[in-house]
This record gives sequence, C-alpha cells and structure tokens, in this order.
Amino acid sequence: MLNSLSKAEAKDKIREVKPWVRRFGRLGYMAKGLVYGMIGVLAALAVFGSGGGMTGTSGVLHSLAGMPFGEIALWIIGIALIGYIIWDFIKAIKDPENDGTDAKGLIKRTGYFISGVIYTNLAFGAIKLASHTGYNGGDNSGKTISAKLMDQPFGVWIVGIVGAIITGYGVFELYSGVKEKFMSKFKTYEMNDKERKIARLSGKLGLISRGIVLSMVGFFFIRAAYTHNPDQSKGIGGALTALANQPFGQFILVIVAVGLILYGVYQIIIGRYQHMNFGHDGK
Repeated sequence: MLNSLSKAEAKDKIREVKPWVRRFGRLGYMAKGLVYGMIGVLAALAVFGSGGGMTGTSGVLHSLAGMPFGEIALWIIGIALIGYIIWDFIKAIKDPENDGTDAKGLIKRTGYFISGVIYTNLAFGAIKLASHTGYNGGDNSGKTISAKLMDQPFGVWIVGIVGAIITGYGVFELYSGVKEKFMSKFKTYEMNDKERKIARLSGKLGLISRGIVLSMVGFFFIRAAYTHNPDQSKGIGGALTALANQPFGQFILVIVAVGLILYGVYQIIIGRYQHMNFGHDGK
C-alpha cells in the first residue's frame, strides 16, 4: 500500500528523486559495504593473529592508505560515500520511506541525519587521505566527537542524547535483523532465489552484529555523559575491543566480525536492489 499517499501524489514524489541521485546513492551504499566488510576482515585477522586489528570506519581508511592502490580506493570510497550522504539527508528531510512525523518516525529520521553527518566526516576523511592533505580521524573518533560536544552549551546533555539515539538505532537494527523486516527494502522481484537467500542471510546476521556494536557505542556515549568524561566514549573499534575482553571474547568477536563482513555484503546488495523512490509500494 502507499500508506496515506494517493497514486498521483506518489508519482509526483517519485519524480522528485532524480535518476542520478538514486545511482549515486546506490554507489554510496556499496562503498559503505566495502568499509564495513574491511572492519570485519581486520577484526577476524586480529583474532587469528594474522595482522589486522580492532578498528572502526576511520581506522579502515588509514589501513587502506597503506595498501597497494589504497589511494585509488580512498578516492573511490570518498566520492561514492557522498551519494550515501545525500540519500541519508533526503531520507531525513524528504521522508521517501514514509517514516512519518510521529515519535518513532522522527527518531528514525533524526538517526538518518546523524548518519549523514558522520559519513560526511568519513567521506572527506577518505578524500583528505587520498589527496595527502591530512586526516586526524582514527580509533579514538568517539572520544573526539564527545569531547567536542561537551565543550558546547548543554554539551553533556547532547552527548547523552546522541548516545541514546545511537543505542536506540542499534536496538532497532538488531530487532530488524531478528525479524527480517529489512527484506521489504529490496526489489525482490528482480532477484533470483540465490540472491534472495544471500540477502536474507547477510541482512539477518549483519544487522544483528552491527546492532550489537552500535548499542555498545551508544552505551559508551551515555557513560561519558554520566561521568562527564569524554574518554569513556568509544567508537566501533573500542566496542570491538571491549567485546574481545569479555569471557569467551575471542569467540564472540569472531562471530561479530563475520557478521560485520556480512553486513558489508548486505549493504552492497542494498546498493543494487533497494527501493529508492518516494512512496514505493514494495512491489
């Protein structure tokens, strides 16, 4: 169904999304998938003592910079992520997914906006590294963000609210993975049986793993706000390290690392098959 939209309104809204914007957005999802796939690979390699390490999105950029053809990869990722950022802001402002203006919808749309801001920093970080103009992001990016926010008026409250939003989004992704609600995002009629199975498996395990990691990141931000200490906040790399330090942590980390690799696969599939029109009916 088109929710509260009439067919005429839906057609008008579909025309609002230019084809180049959709194509650029799809490339952005694929770039995001590559970044998360690398996070999972590096974490898995660290567990098995084959190099790698617990790092987040910013750390992956630094790892890429030291690899053969890494500069080219950084340019591609940086430029492609701009498409993802544009689509995040469209989702936040134009609401193509009909999330609405109730409390649940506004929280989701706020999450899209925050995601757009975060990936803006990541995209320009990749471009800066590729162009050798410097990029200071890294595994302590969570601390940096919370420290900057705490310097603002009501900064502690802002950090706490950001932490709550990140935690909420993490729980939402975990729930979406368990219930497989993400399948409604895909144009399944364009997928064969094998592609649908891969999309279901990668989405389920990937969203559960990322949901766990994001929930931990949000908790660290809330803890930083509660203690008034930005050093208590951590990014994805810090969350993975915290997991590794738990009982049976190495085993848990391997599972989460594989899940993050699958999340990367899921993002690439989204880039290919996701509905990216206003008011789509899911067909």
